[in-house]
Amino acid sequence: MPTLAIIGAGPGLGAAVARRFGREGFSVALIARDEAKLDELVAELGRDGVQARPYLADVRNGRQLEAALAAAAQELGPITALQYSPLPSRDYLKPVLDTDPALALEALRFSALGLMHAARAVLPAMREAGDGSIILINGGTSVKSRAGFAGTSIAFPAETAYGEMLHEALTDEGIRVRQLVIPGAIPKLQLDNGIDDVAERIWQLHAVPGEFRDMLIPLEDGRE
Repeated sequence: MPTLAIIGAGPGLGAAVARRFGREGFSVALIARDEAKLDELVAELGRDGVQARPYLADVRNGRQLEAALAAAAQELGPITALQYSPLPSRDYLKPVLDTDPALALEALRFSALGLMHAARAVLPAMREAGDGSIILINGGTSVKSRAGFAGTSIAFPAETAYGEMLHEALTDEGIRVRQLVIPGAIPKLQLDNGIDDVAERIWQLHAVPGEFRDMLIPLEDGRE
């Protein structure tokens, strides 16, 4: 059975993506910091027929994140698809004049360095299989910086650069590294089927090779 790992799993997009991949026969590793919420999500997905298990990790702790992914691979099978989508802290959305080096470094650990730890954990098995996907979910500040959202404006571009380099380096090995940019809160984007449309787009990013970046909607139509 193929395995999807969702880093930053929650009851919104994470749950919708888990259901979409579950319909394709995937088991799902849910990785986040809140044990109670993870347990609730596992139970909810189980009622929908999705095999899911919870794994605790803070993406700012690289060893913890790698250990969670290793445990998921051991229990569910090698990670076939990785979604990197932790929700940024509100502190990372402070204005630039209120953002100090310590906060910027934390944002970088959260975004770019967290992705690096995750990718290094799952890539050996993907490369051995000659198949797999790593999907980044980012807001609009990954494309255009904003002075009012300084932390993500610093960290998302670094995460993007690493992802784009992986895309270039791994395409010929059958591993798809893709980015979905969501410029704004999903409920405000007026999608026909709401969050399920986003989950479907993420499935297509996994299933079909393509360019690195995919915009959910044009950047000018979003608010972040």
